[in-house]
Amino acid sequence: MALAIRVVLLIISLVVLDQHKGDAQELLKLQKPGLMKCKFNKIYQLGDSLSDTGNCIRESHCGANSACTRLPYGMNFFQKATGRCSNGMLIIDFIALESGLPLLNPYKLRSAKFRHGANFAVAGATALPAEIMAEKKIINSATNSSLNVQLDWMSSHFETTCSPDCPAKLKKSLFLVGEIGGNEFNYGLSQGKTMDELRRMVPDVVHTIIHGVRRVIGFGATRIIVPGNFPIGCHPIILTKFMTDNSTAYDEYHCLTDLNKFAIFYNRHLQQAIDELKKEHPNITLIYGDYYNAYLWLLQNAVTLGFDKNSLQKACCGIGGNYNFDVRKKCGAPGVQVCADPNTYISWDGVHLTQKAYSWLARWLIHDMLPKLNCHV
Repeated sequence: MALAIRVVLLIISLVVLDQHKGDAQELLKLQKPGLMKCKFNKIYQLGDSLSDTGNCIRESHCGANSACTRLPYGMNFFQKATGRCSNGMLIIDFIALESGLPLLNPYKLRSAKFRHGANFAVAGATALPAEIMAEKKIINSATNSSLNVQLDWMSSHFETTCSPDCPAKLKKSLFLVGEIGGNEFNYGLSQGKTMDELRRMVPDVVHTIIHGVRRVIGFGATRIIVPGNFPIGCHPIILTKFMTDNSTAYDEYHCLTDLNKFAIFYNRHLQQAIDELKKEHPNITLIYGDYYNAYLWLLQNAVTLGFDKNSLQKACCGIGGNYNFDVRKKCGAPGVQVCADPNTYISWDGVHLTQKAYSWLARWLIHDMLPKLNCHV
């Protein structure tokens, strides 16, 4: 069986190499994927645009308002837009391949086979339900498919695929609850909320995510990853909106210090809640996905990893300003150009990252999480 999986991976690698020869050395490494020792037979993903592989584009409202539905999204791997908000693959794609599994199909693709899991993430989604967002006077114009909606989809999916023996059938599955919860703050920042108002939202967001993890445990999940937030003060969209002449507002990577401090504040609350949940479920492998430090590692080693030192805070697909980003003319809009080599950029469109950045982040995360997954060879 292991040999058959390696053959499949080799075929995938060869197809990828034919499509994207520039990444040959990197993708050939997928022939010996580290996560294979965990012997996951399925992966289930909940989240937002960092992990959506095609659900948003299959929602009428979300799809109609998302640039991820058209080229240049997907241009460097799939040669078409798949709904992934990048020029190619996402972290979840690399995790699947490293586990010896095919790329996850989006749940909304009704014709898809879900033998190896399913992806329920929706670009633009929040952890908080739409009605709670409305109470906080924050508008989410992208989608109403918040975490509770995705969990309802997951529940329906399991009713038809594994009930009544889900706990037994999901023992060898990996679940990722997020990253989700970042869009509440992104929308809040863009709609004029203060940092104090956002901090007061953190307990509600964390509580909602932990409630989601409890539901996932109830389905029968035994290995669960709950990712935190990236250092949001490093993203071109945030750097553009809050640009200042005050040099003390920036850290050594030219990221906005106060925004990153907020991300740390949120991540600490999430980590604390995960630690408390672990005490309630000592037999569940529950891991915090450290997206923040993975991103900092990427910045610290960017030049060594092949990224352009002069473009670390710039969008590859964008136009104008210090960060090649204009909220009125985003990637995919007429006249907006793609950089000459996306492999030298961390940011794809000012909000999401390039395939190259995601590949390195996935590698860091897998290295960090593998010892904690309790996988026995």
